[in-house]
Amino acid sequence: MKALHINGNDLTLEAVREVAVERRPVLLDPDAREAVNRARAIVDALVAHDKVSYAITTGVGKLSDIRIVGEQIRELQLNLIRSHAVGVGEALPVAETRAMMLLRAASLSKGLSGVRAITIDTICEMLNRGVTPFVPSQGSVGASGDLAPLAHLALALIGEGECLDEKLGRIPSADALKQAQITPLVLEAKEAVSLINGTQAMLAVGALAQLAAEILVDSADVIGAMACDALQGTDAAFDERIHAARPHPGQIATAANLRRLLVGSQIRDSHRDCARVQDAYSLRCMPQVHGAVRDTLHHCRRVFETEMNSAVDNPLVFPDPDKKKYDQGEVISGGNFHGEPVAFALDFLAIALSALAGISERRLERMVNPALSEGLPPFLAAGAGLNSGFMMPQVTAAALVSENKVLAHPASVDSITTSGNKEDFVSMGMTAANKLKRVVDNTRNAMAIEAMAAAQAIDFHAPLKTSKPLQAAHAAIRSVCPTMDKDRAMYLDFERLSSLLASGKLAQVLR
Repeated sequence: MKALHINGNDLTLEAVREVAVERRPVLLDPDAREAVNRARAIVDALVAHDKVSYAITTGVGKLSDIRIVGEQIRELQLNLIRSHAVGVGEALPVAETRAMMLLRAASLSKGLSGVRAITIDTICEMLNRGVTPFVPSQGSVGASGDLAPLAHLALALIGEGECLDEKLGRIPSADALKQAQITPLVLEAKEAVSLINGTQAMLAVGALAQLAAEILVDSADVIGAMACDALQGTDAAFDERIHAARPHPGQIATAANLRRLLVGSQIRDSHRDCARVQDAYSLRCMPQVHGAVRDTLHHCRRVFETEMNSAVDNPLVFPDPDKKKYDQGEVISGGNFHGEPVAFALDFLAIALSALAGISERRLERMVNPALSEGLPPFLAAGAGLNSGFMMPQVTAAALVSENKVLAHPASVDSITTSGNKEDFVSMGMTAANKLKRVVDNTRNAMAIEAMAAAQAIDFHAPLKTSKPLQAAHAAIRSVCPTMDKDRAMYLDFERLSSLLASGKLAQVLR
């Protein structure tokens, strides 16, 4: 793939996925290199003139009143990285770590952090040559950013700590860099604090979760339309006039999707004159529920893409706007490392996906419950009684949905005081990110169960056919999951269907 040139201003979620998952190469943009060099010249001038500046010639946090001079400056960089690499728990997956590396390099490339260009180049080289640091997933409170996860990244940059090998085993970073022919960095003034201050760990998890969630909401429209048709629901509730009267963009989009997905269904045509007046909420209110999820995703995408094109360390270096002197400007302390904007979005995303899974499970219940399933066989079982059919998959979906309700409790409403009360209000953004990953997986698995049940229910309507788009969705499901003509262990079906959902093949019916 053509290399991605980073400049700190125009990174997208799609580009993050290309680098993190598809291994797209990364380079520092030439114009960005000039901005980076200007900011670095200001830091070098401060050190040369022995001026007091936070985290450049002083300690950090509660120790910011202690002066650092001469050779101590290099020692400070090492000490900061080593002392902050205190993460615990499972390692972040490779894709999330690579996303974190890209996001850190992109933020530094904005030219407001005061690092040397070689520092950014080294991160890019590690990405391009497949060197992935071992980064524990726990230990960040989300301010001053994701200190512990980013310190583990920085530890690998200097040839310390550990990296992951091709089999996801842990090897010394020095060996990994040597194998990739990358020279470990010797950090100079301010570079340690610029590497570890920031929101890139929570943002990396959030960015990939956002992309997965966008696939899920499109897939939910497809699976929901199948369930609606299987339950002999009406498309009247998706009438364009209803949604124009309450014009939330996501609601309008989902209603349009459902109309398009259901048009031409023989199953729908077969019961147009039935006595039922209206459907249950889980069918009738799909535009309102799925649409609210869409609007939430739109908001979270904006937050994540704003954050990934921001300078989020501290202090920030602002060159002279008149550009009269290359090495003059201001170094200003602030709080852009605070993860609150991202933490809120991560929590909001978990809440939205919990609703998506919840309404999916309610449609599943209607398909399997003989009191609600509009003439479908009990539990969608051929030979019900001898066969239990989808009795237990609904239980599994219920368990997943209930677990989501616990995980949807927002982490960002919490705070705990750290660093000798200097850092007295934190975001807990990494906690929000870690539990969001579980919500994404639970939602995908719950929807996989609904997809399998909806395909089974459609089968029972033969020889009547569903619409052409839903026939395509049905065929995609059947490509990995045969009809249940008698009971079988279904866990492998669910695994395959979850992978099908993650791939976007059901969402592609819409796209």
